[in-house]
Amino acid sequence: MNMASMCQTSSSHNTTALHTHRSSPTHTSFYWGHESQILFSGWPGSSSGMYALALFFVFGLAVMVECLSYRSIVKPEANKVAAWFFKTAMHTIRAGLSYVVMLAVMSFNGGVFLAAVLGHAVGFLVFGSKVFGETEKLPDISPGK
Repeated sequence: MNMASMCQTSSSHNTTALHTHRSSPTHTSFYWGHESQILFSGWPGSSSGMYALALFFVFGLAVMVECLSYRSIVKPEANKVAAWFFKTAMHTIRAGLSYVVMLAVMSFNGGVFLAAVLGHAVGFLVFGSKVFGETEKLPDISPGK
């Protein structure tokens, strides 16, 4: 047996071994379907109910990001140092939740993408716009990046 055929056999065996260890395909473009993997290995799995729960979870996270972006919780007469620490903590939580939503969208599932976009839209409508009342208070943290 010559060296070229040994290398070819070895490389094709390794490629096959790599493909058999994956439990679900990794998508590199948007796809539609409830059999996906979002945020955690094996979640939501192949259950339609768990997929719906995952969509509601991503939707809720996106709404929470908008809520933290546009609501003021610190009172104007609060201690400035305590207010600064609280605003920093709120910013950190908002950034973390934003990254979790981004990671969920990176599953390339079309339903997750729509849930995230709709969650941000509903969150802005409720907390950022003046549709549901006058909100003259400035947010604790800037809603931008």
